[in-house]
Amino acid sequence: MFRRRIRARCVSKGVPILRYGLCEPLLPLPLLCGIILTMDLSQRIVITGVGLTAPNGNSLTEYRSALLNGKSGVSPYEIRYFGKTLAGICNYEATKYQKKKDLRRGTRAGSIAIYCANEAVVDSGIGWTSVDTSQVGVFIGITEHGNVETENEIYNIKQFDYDCSTWSHFHNPRTVANNPAGEVTLNLGITGPHYCIGAACAAGNAGLIQGVQMLRLGEVDLALAGGVSESIHTFGIFAAFAAENALAVHDDPTKASRPFDKNRNGIVIAEGGCIFTLERLSDATRRGAKIYGEIVGYAMNSDASDFVLPNPERQAECMAKALRKANLEPGQIDLISTHATATPMGDSQEIGAIRKIFGENAKTSINNTKSLIGHAMGSIGVLELAGNLPSFEDNVIHPTINCEDLDPECVMEGLVIDTPKTVKRVKYILNNSFGMVGINSVVIVKKYDTMH
Repeated sequence: MFRRRIRARCVSKGVPILRYGLCEPLLPLPLLCGIILTMDLSQRIVITGVGLTAPNGNSLTEYRSALLNGKSGVSPYEIRYFGKTLAGICNYEATKYQKKKDLRRGTRAGSIAIYCANEAVVDSGIGWTSVDTSQVGVFIGITEHGNVETENEIYNIKQFDYDCSTWSHFHNPRTVANNPAGEVTLNLGITGPHYCIGAACAAGNAGLIQGVQMLRLGEVDLALAGGVSESIHTFGIFAAFAAENALAVHDDPTKASRPFDKNRNGIVIAEGGCIFTLERLSDATRRGAKIYGEIVGYAMNSDASDFVLPNPERQAECMAKALRKANLEPGQIDLISTHATATPMGDSQEIGAIRKIFGENAKTSINNTKSLIGHAMGSIGVLELAGNLPSFEDNVIHPTINCEDLDPECVMEGLVIDTPKTVKRVKYILNNSFGMVGINSVVIVKKYDTMH
């Protein structure tokens, strides 16, 4: 169904070689020893399917409707040891693609990934039975993995006076870092490459970027790329954010996540997942696929300055790098999807970085999705992007909610607050995702135009 493309350069002669084939060896083995595989940057990569579960929706249609209507997915939550708190909780049909015994054996993150991957494949319209699954890759961003399972096992052995003989023999496969992606391959029979990308809260974007690169390298012909999070099932993350005075508190759960608000007081932790099917444009158009958008730019960099505190200089550099890669000027961006987590410093620092690139009076629209679903960690970047993709078609920007008293340090002319905003057009979306230990990511998506 898909064609393999590899560009190679002969080291000894410096002669470019381009070959097309049907998944067969392209060159004799002795010749491969002197070859460097390179990316074909001319390959255009598009999003053809979206599968997601969020605290306020289990499909793009349901999720988008909730975002436009200001429907929050944050609710009261209680977890052992830590006690009562707030969280964004997903409620998807896990048995739609898994048997109950698979759910018992696997992980919550794996189950979320399986649900999202299957939904993306269905949404893409790909005839799965005709796909060469050795040419499918699974690239999933994660913030952390294994904490939930380890906490559960320690809690369980405590009931038996810490007798380690009661420790589950499933613990190792549950806690390896590639687990969520691996569970997808087991469920869908994929024999191509799979791995998870640990990139803190920049991980969703990192998963997308990896998918784009692997397609351009010719290593895969179809990428299932995105991010997942099971964070709300570990008490440790709540305790840690509380220790940092960065956990949101509010009498009304739906108003707890307050990006840009003067009285914001921290993060609402959420779970969720979003996986896209990524294809080369030539393959997508050949099969008549619907196209949500084209990934035209991306960048990642590091702050190298602090474990937790953001660095607006590096954030600005990351946005500038993505714009250069997309060959765009800042004024061409129609929508900035912010990372803003509703922490006092994080939001104002990001707005400062945006001002540096886009100017004080930029006309670009700016919104935030965490105000509606909380912070879904490894999946948040792709969930935010997914919620904004329909803007290409309806020219409506979903709002940031709960900003009742705008922080003067966060003032930007383009902020969309409280109610949706209808604009003349949305052609380019810039998606910010930043994470702890100083990692930044930016992805730029363009509306697909059949004329260009």
